[in-house]
Amino acid sequence: MASPTNFVLMAMALCDLFTVLFPAPGLLYMYTFGNHYKPLSPPLACYIWNALNEILPALCHTASVWLTLALAVQRYVYVCHAPTARTWCTIPRVKKAIAYICTAAFFHQSTRFFDKSYSLVTIEWNGEETNVCHIETAEWVHEYISEDFYYTFYFSFRILFVHLAPCASLVGLNVLLFRAMKQAQRTRDRLFKDNKKRECKRLRDSNCTTLMLIVVVTVFLIVEIPLGVITALHILSSLIYEFLDYYIANLFILFANFFLIVSYPINFAIYCGMSRQFREAFKEIFIKSSKQAGSKKECGSSKYSFVNQRTFTNETVL
Repeated sequence: MASPTNFVLMAMALCDLFTVLFPAPGLLYMYTFGNHYKPLSPPLACYIWNALNEILPALCHTASVWLTLALAVQRYVYVCHAPTARTWCTIPRVKKAIAYICTAAFFHQSTRFFDKSYSLVTIEWNGEETNVCHIETAEWVHEYISEDFYYTFYFSFRILFVHLAPCASLVGLNVLLFRAMKQAQRTRDRLFKDNKKRECKRLRDSNCTTLMLIVVVTVFLIVEIPLGVITALHILSSLIYEFLDYYIANLFILFANFFLIVSYPINFAIYCGMSRQFREAFKEIFIKSSKQAGSKKECGSSKYSFVNQRTFTNETVL
């Protein structure tokens, strides 16, 4: 199923997977195995916990957001500027774009890897003196930038370039794609009346692909916009006037993150429900027996073999 669109979808799936996978070991240790009440030490353990639960998931999620925007832009080019797509939406260019997006996401989060300092302090726990991690903002932040400016800049950047701008752009692209899809539907109806079946089928396939990606982007917007709103409210509450009830805000973030994670397998259901090509590939790989798969490979006449050959030249096969 190698195609420019599917490469972006695969990169999004990997980013979503690692967003959930990185925190998993620490969460299993803390909560599944019942260690959340124990003091955490040494400092290296605190650093790893922070990296796995805050920095790396944010990095992967940022990449996923920008990849979703790239997917919508790519589809817009395919639908509304088809001649340009032959030059710009090739697999090598898409691979480079994915690499650039992941690199930009890494640099966006790079300072978070060393913006805190970790030390041991002694406390009394269960009647004994116990060492526990103490976390504070790193000295270089206080000395060269100031803590207020650093965190204000970081969260403002996230609001503008990880939440607001991508979401606004995706809404606009969704509207443009929907209009183009309706126009293509009218063209298809006219071609159907003129009995031009080949052109009619090509437009139908293109509409199916566009509709599937519109649904994927819409699900993304439903779960992403609330996170952007609560982040913006946090910035305003911190800088101007403290009006936010952080008990309620933390509950809101908890549910928003939950639904964000739930949306990841929903994407898989969307692909299965709306993409014939995806269903064929899935059945070919996971459902059919190895004997049947082997016989189909020998004769080279399976339905999926024909579809798969077309994916390299036709981006709209569904």
